[in-house]
Amino acid sequence: MFGPIEWGDVIYQLAGFVVLLLILKKFAFGPIMDMMEKRENHIADQISSAEKNREESEKYLEEQREAIKEARTEAKEIVENARKQAERTEKDIIANAEKQAERKTQEALANIQMEKEQAISALREQVSSLSVLVASKVIEKELDEKEQEKLIQETLKEVGEEL
Repeated sequence: MFGPIEWGDVIYQLAGFVVLLLILKKFAFGPIMDMMEKRENHIADQISSAEKNREESEKYLEEQREAIKEARTEAKEIVENARKQAERTEKDIIANAEKQAERKTQEALANIQMEKEQAISALREQVSSLSVLVASKVIEKELDEKEQEKLIQETLKEVGEEL
């Protein structure tokens, strides 16, 4: 089966194998290795791009969180300012209403005083004219008590009708 080794064949086969390896290296292994290297570089670029995008996304997310926090703070300030303004407005309205009520009260008191004085003046005029009337009637007649009472009642009725 196996015979003696022939070294010429071995060298010939070894030389063929080396030539085959060189041909494969130049035409097969080289392009395959280049393709594998390009693929490796492409994957590394994608990984680095993905990492960069992730970092940018995290940065953007943090910026958005800060913006939301600032917006909430600003909204609270706006609400607080509006509440304070409403309180000031309410106090102003109440103060104005109190001033107006006080003014109207003073006007009403002044009107009441004026009407009181007019009524007193009118009453004085009526009393004086009634006194004159009673005196003139008393002078006209000298009356006894019954007639004097009757005369006073008639005069009071006349004055009451005039009022």
